[in-house]
Amino acid sequence: MRMEETRLLRNRQALTRLNRALPEIFPATVLRHALERRWTPPMPRLAVDGYWRAHVIRADRLSRALAARSGAPKGWTWRIGAKGLPATFRAPPAPYREKKYSLGPGFCCVCGQPVYRFGWHADLWDQGPNRRAAWHTACVVAWQFWSAPSDHDRILRRIQARRCAQTGGRLWKTAEIDHNVPLFQVWSERRDEPWPALLNYWGLPNLRAINRDAHAAKCAEEATYRVRRRKDTADSAPPTRS
Repeated sequence: MRMEETRLLRNRQALTRLNRALPEIFPATVLRHALERRWTPPMPRLAVDGYWRAHVIRADRLSRALAARSGAPKGWTWRIGAKGLPATFRAPPAPYREKKYSLGPGFCCVCGQPVYRFGWHADLWDQGPNRRAAWHTACVVAWQFWSAPSDHDRILRRIQARRCAQTGGRLWKTAEIDHNVPLFQVWSERRDEPWPALLNYWGLPNLRAINRDAHAAKCAEEATYRVRRRKDTADSAPPTRS
């Protein structure tokens, strides 16, 4: 049996399973995407997952919008290094992933909003939160995008019409993904900004593709800035008594 025949057979079987498991109400855009895929997902949950993985930028925007709806928990501040906290400032701040502020099953640990059936962000089925879920499917994809934006360089290249965001010239194959406002600067100078706004520094508003030589020059400028800032901080510190 040739590969194409195998694919058609498996897709017929998957479509049968999908139709059997499909609820009466289901997001039309997700179903349309599932039926247009080369390999048809056999279950609604896989259809939702495949939809958001194919729409990473949409997932990023939705996750940040849901976080803005929740806001930061009362008393939360962005901290790193302690037990149960991120080890580095390069990890996106996520208050609802901390044990102290977790809302428990049925609420997304990224954005803090209720998680519904199939990991969806709206209660289309009027059944309330899914108490067995702790992530929106969109937030899973958004988190992966924030944590490893270089894995999605093709999307950023396409958004920029394959032009370098730093020089305006053509993007080369060796182009790299850059945070326009470096994350060390976010941590050192902007960490008191409201939590939902902080996520913008990991999401699309702060990401861009630039050529390697432009990126190297920018990194050198950032290193000089950090040295100068440390020196200014040391000079302004009160003298210690011997």
